[in-house]
Amino acid sequence: MKQEGKNKGALALLPILVFLVIYIGVGIYYEYVRPQEGVQGFYVMSVVVAFMAAIAVALFQNRSVSFDEKMRICASGMGDDNILIMIFIFLLAGAFSGVASASGCASDTANLLLGIVPGRLTVLGIFLIACIISMAMGTSCGTITVMGSLALSISQSAELSLPLCFGALVGGSMFGDNLSFISDTTIAATKTQGCQMRDKFRENLLIALPAALITCVILLIIAWTGKPAAVNEYTFNLVRALPYFVILIAALAGINVFIVLGFGLILCTGIGLSTGSIDIHNVFISMGSGVSGMYETIVVTILATALSALIKYNGGFETIIHFIKQHFHGNKGGQLGIILISMLMDISTANNTVAIVVSAPIATDIRKEYGITPQRTASLVDISTCIAQGIIPYGAQLLIAAGIAGISSIQIMPYLFYPYLLFVCVLAATFKGSKN
Repeated sequence: MKQEGKNKGALALLPILVFLVIYIGVGIYYEYVRPQEGVQGFYVMSVVVAFMAAIAVALFQNRSVSFDEKMRICASGMGDDNILIMIFIFLLAGAFSGVASASGCASDTANLLLGIVPGRLTVLGIFLIACIISMAMGTSCGTITVMGSLALSISQSAELSLPLCFGALVGGSMFGDNLSFISDTTIAATKTQGCQMRDKFRENLLIALPAALITCVILLIIAWTGKPAAVNEYTFNLVRALPYFVILIAALAGINVFIVLGFGLILCTGIGLSTGSIDIHNVFISMGSGVSGMYETIVVTILATALSALIKYNGGFETIIHFIKQHFHGNKGGQLGIILISMLMDISTANNTVAIVVSAPIATDIRKEYGITPQRTASLVDISTCIAQGIIPYGAQLLIAAGIAGISSIQIMPYLFYPYLLFVCVLAATFKGSKN
C-alpha cells in the first residue's frame, strides 16, 4: 500500500511533465529545429496555453474524486488571500510602469545617471545604473527595454563590446529586480511565504551584495585595462527623474507597497502633466497598456495556483518532499532542495514570477519540515529563480537584450558575471550560514 501511494504521488506530477514537454518542446522546435524569420521560438507557445493543457491532464487524474470536487480544489488554491493581494499589486505596478515610461520619467532617470559616469567606467556605470533603475521600477525587462537603446549607442560610439555592455545591463537589471520592493517576484515570494518584504530584503542583500561587488571589481578591471570610452552627452529633466528616487527611498523605509505604488503613479502623472511630456489622454492610455502588460502574469498566476492545488491534493508535493528528505539532510539540505526546485521551475517556465508561484507550495512544505524561516525561504526562492532567469538564453531578459543589440542571446551569456556569481554566493551562504 505504501508503494502504491508513492506511485500515485509520482503520477500526480505528470501535469508538470506535460507542461514542460509542450512549452519547452515547442520552443526548442521553433527556435532550433525549424526557426522562422523574425519569430522567437520560445514565444510561439503561450505559457497560458501550456498551463491549460497541464490542468486538463490533472483534472483527468484521480477518478475517485468528482469533477465538481476538483473544481473546488482549484478554487481553494486560486482564492488564497495572498494570491488576491498579489494580483492587485500586479495591476497597480503595471499602471505605474506604463505612466512612468510614457511620461519620460524612466528614460530621464537613466540619462541622469549615465551623465555622471566617467568615460572609462562606462560598462561599470551601465551595471550600476541598471541596478538602481530596476530597483526603482521593479522590473528587469522594463529596465532592459528602457536602457537597451542607451547601452547600444554607448557601445557603438565608444567602440565597446556589445555582448559585454548588454551582459552588464542584464546583470544589473536582475540585481535590482531581485531586491526591489515593487517587483512582482518580491511580491510573489513574500506573499506566498507570509513574510515582510523588508525581512526578505535583508536576507537577499546579504547574498546579492557580495555578488554585485565582485561583479563591480571584474567590470572595473575590464574598464581599466581597456581604452577610455567616448560617451555621448545625455539630456534629461531633473524633475522627471525624481519619482523613481522617491519610490526607492519610500520602499526602503518599509512603507506599504500599495501606498508606494499609488503615490508613485500620482507623482509621475503630476510631473508628466506639468512638464508637458504627457497629456491626460495619454495618461489613461499608458495606464491601460501598463495594466494590460500584467494580464498574462495574472492569468498564469491563477492557473499555476490551481494546478498546484490539484497536484498537492493528489500527493505530488509529498513525493517531491520525500525525494528531498532522501537526498538532502538537515536545515542546509532543505535550503539546497528549495534552491534546486526553484531553479528547475524557472528553467522549465522561463518566467521567474511563475516559477515562484509554482514552487512556493513545495518550498513552504520543505521549510516547515526543516525549520527554515519564511524570510529565508522567500529569499532563496526569489534568488534561485533570478539566477536561472538571468542566464537561460530563451528567457525574456536575454531575448529582449539580444533583440535590441542585434546579436544572439548566446553571445551575451559569457558576460553574465552577476548571475553566475549570485549562484556561487547563494551556495556559499547556504553551506556557511547559520541555521535559518
